[in-house]
Amino acid sequence: MSTDLSGQLGSAFGSFFSSAIVQLILDSIVFYLFIVWLAAAFWAFRDMHDRTENPVMPYVAAAFILVPTPFFFLLGVIIYRVIRPAERLGEVYERNLAEEALLAEVEAVRTCRGCDRRVQEEWILCPWCRTRLNRVCPNCERLVGLDWTLCAWCGKDFERPATVDRAIAQSAPGASTADVAGQASPGRPAGGTISNRKPAIGG
Repeated sequence: MSTDLSGQLGSAFGSFFSSAIVQLILDSIVFYLFIVWLAAAFWAFRDMHDRTENPVMPYVAAAFILVPTPFFFLLGVIIYRVIRPAERLGEVYERNLAEEALLAEVEAVRTCRGCDRRVQEEWILCPWCRTRLNRVCPNCERLVGLDWTLCAWCGKDFERPATVDRAIAQSAPGASTADVAGQASPGRPAGGTISNRKPAIGG
């Protein structure tokens, strides 16, 4: 009795799986798994390519999907998602740009070196601790930094004495000897001594 029942069940299963419709469904499932397997390997390749600059790692990621075969590729996908880098290269680049912009903004805010309070660019003294922030150029009267060696607007050299500047101005090509003599004795007329005597008549 049991032998007959098992034989009937075996023949029923055999006839069921030998049916053309069942074979088509099974072939479709296998083909679908094969396509998903290849698509998952390609996804892992592109995803790793976006997350690292190493040219070998994308192929290693695709191998994690291809090695487990189409029937166990989900295990490779799980392993890949665990070991892959957390951030993409674009995300790292954007984060670095945001950090650089934040640092530039912090550096742009000027603070007093004496009390670390925020000060304005055009201030000469700190109103809280009276620390000197800027100085005035003696030539153009514009604000310059304390550590500047010359004025960026007029070219005044702060490290050169004023006597040297006057000597250079006097020895300029446009200055003549008469001008220098006139500067040396401003009370003397440039044309020489004028006589007050009248010329003699007939003489």
